[in-house]
Amino acid sequence: MAIKFQYNKTSLQQIEKQLKVRQRTLPIIKNKESALRMEVKKCKEDVRRLEAQLEEQIQAYEYMFALWNEFDASLIGVRDVHLDVKKIAGVRVPVLGDVDFDVKPFSLFGAPKWYYDGINLLQGLAKTALACEFMEAKLDLLEHARKKTTQKVNLFEKVQIPGYQDAVRKIKRFMEDEENLSKSSQKILKTLLEKRAEPVGAPDEALNEMEEAL
Repeated sequence: MAIKFQYNKTSLQQIEKQLKVRQRTLPIIKNKESALRMEVKKCKEDVRRLEAQLEEQIQAYEYMFALWNEFDASLIGVRDVHLDVKKIAGVRVPVLGDVDFDVKPFSLFGAPKWYYDGINLLQGLAKTALACEFMEAKLDLLEHARKKTTQKVNLFEKVQIPGYQDAVRKIKRFMEDEENLSKSSQKILKTLLEKRAEPVGAPDEALNEMEEAL
């Protein structure tokens, strides 16, 4: 990254200010990146757990349906899903709340006793499926935030901070060279002025002798 600057004191102050901001910010975003990595890892484990749980429930339902083929799955449906939002490492993610179901009335006398088991099984399956979807959405958001944070860490650590440090060194070196050159010029000028100010030397001895002889 090419840092634009001028070789003067004002530019140096601005560059140093930008450098300090990034040096102070870098540890903060590094901590955020670390926290996001941990949350992503945890979220992936939760997704795998929910997927395994969902597969078990689907198999149980299929087994039940094979035994109880007269069970009417349309008796139950999802009426409402309650959502919430929470912040994890500064990232807003969806959280699954309660799930409300609509259960159609059925004859307590005409339906088998295991109808209740079938309804409970479907409710559990639906909740797990929704939880799995929410966890995958949460994982996508956290993974995206983690990648963006990693990019920012790399930008600060490998590009911007070294770039600003290099600019500071160049400006300081230029100003030091300019100051040294100014001092040298002043010294040379002072020497020349001092030589010009010296009184004219005494007459040559030979010339004095000639004057005395006359």
